[in-house]
Amino acid sequence: MTTATPVKTQYEAVIGLETHCQLSTQTKIFSNSSTAFGATPNTHIDPICLGLPGVLPVLNQKVLEYAVKAGLALNCQIAPYSKFDRKQYFYPDLPKNYQISQFDLPIAEHGWVEISLYDKETGTATKKRIGVTRLHMEEDAGKLVHGGSDRLSGSTYSLVDYNRAGVPLIEIVSEPDLRTGREAAEYAQEIRRIVRYLGVSDGNMQEGSLRCDVNISVRPVGREEFGTKVEIKNMNSFSAIQKAIEFEIERQIEAIEAGERILQETRLWEEGAQRTISMRLKEGSSDYRYFPEPDLGPIEVPAQQLESWRSELPELPYQKRQRYESELGLSVYDARILTDDQTIAAYFEATVAANADPKQAANWIMGDISAHLNNNNSLSITDLPLKPTDLAELIGLIDSNTISNKIAKDVLPELLAQGGSPKALIEQKGLIQISDTGAIEEAIAAVIAAHPKELEMYRNGKTKMLGFFVGQVMKQTGGRADPKLTNQLLAKQLNS
Repeated sequence: MTTATPVKTQYEAVIGLETHCQLSTQTKIFSNSSTAFGATPNTHIDPICLGLPGVLPVLNQKVLEYAVKAGLALNCQIAPYSKFDRKQYFYPDLPKNYQISQFDLPIAEHGWVEISLYDKETGTATKKRIGVTRLHMEEDAGKLVHGGSDRLSGSTYSLVDYNRAGVPLIEIVSEPDLRTGREAAEYAQEIRRIVRYLGVSDGNMQEGSLRCDVNISVRPVGREEFGTKVEIKNMNSFSAIQKAIEFEIERQIEAIEAGERILQETRLWEEGAQRTISMRLKEGSSDYRYFPEPDLGPIEVPAQQLESWRSELPELPYQKRQRYESELGLSVYDARILTDDQTIAAYFEATVAANADPKQAANWIMGDISAHLNNNNSLSITDLPLKPTDLAELIGLIDSNTISNKIAKDVLPELLAQGGSPKALIEQKGLIQISDTGAIEEAIAAVIAAHPKELEMYRNGKTKMLGFFVGQVMKQTGGRADPKLTNQLLAKQLNS
């Protein structure tokens, strides 16, 4: 893609996302087969999810609860009356040749999601609300496995695994309020944060628990009418969403500038080639021949039940970010990082509740502790032997000048591996910070006496030698001298 920047600025993209989210129920949406991921192909199946003659689906009530809670968290209006429909299409991974979904009366509509776009250079964030058109329930299809290739083209045969058929989904459809690939990727990430906070989905994109279809068109800036929409199917990473959109924007602008017609089609993202390719012309909703599902009754959510589910909602990611900034005084960046994962946020809050300074707690969690977790991929913060109360105690020892920050970093690996009281460990190792003026002055005097050449260099104007003397005093005291007090006393003696 080689579109010149001045041409690009004459156009804007109009982007909407359809996000399919597998719900974390133990059984399928209309039957009692397991939803566990990774089982031997075609072992988690039954007559209902295969659509065999004479069987009747029954709605899993947990699916309804999870869908309503997701709708509430997305600020949607929950429908007092909704229904299921049959969506007719013919594909090998759809054993019934129709999908049970929701068409004109979905469970939730008219919501919004707030995204936050962080600017590293300014340290600020731009907030934007993205409308949510609807959220509806439906069943997933099976999975095609193409022999000899991971794509249909080039493969010699295809196999079908129906384990995924009937796994419960919610589909979240955004308004066309997104304008860039970065906005779309951030929106998708916020959806994942929300469903994870709710506990309704693990949001694991590698396992297909969260999949996004992108609808994108471009139009000249200032025109209200949309351009021809192109759909990019099954985006399974946030970077792919952003890159595919950026590529497609440039492709469509180049086509328009060349006088070519944009086709309403479905395209695929090729990760290796970093491009979108045409898959098929796009079907309209009329092609699916929707009609009400005759085997399932309508859905009515009683007001009392709705309020009960509403009361069970946790504090959501955007609410936590706002609270961390306004009440705890954290930066936009810190609040964003800490709230990305609910378990990290819970660990942080427990540390602060144990009287740790919020900023210091944030620094330790985002720094050394996160590095430890990254180096041990199978480890979650909830598995750490170092409990939030232990971290709060460690921070308190630094604040009280009992130990230096360096000593804290030196003992942290042992605390992360074994846990326990930081104070007890420091006392056991004899690492309590020396804050006695006399003891530090004695160590300084010994260091100065042992380094007359360096003293002369310092007094001849090489003031950078102060760092050398600080290091020597630390060595003399086993790293236990109070750094601030050491610097003050050293400067006084060196200049006397």
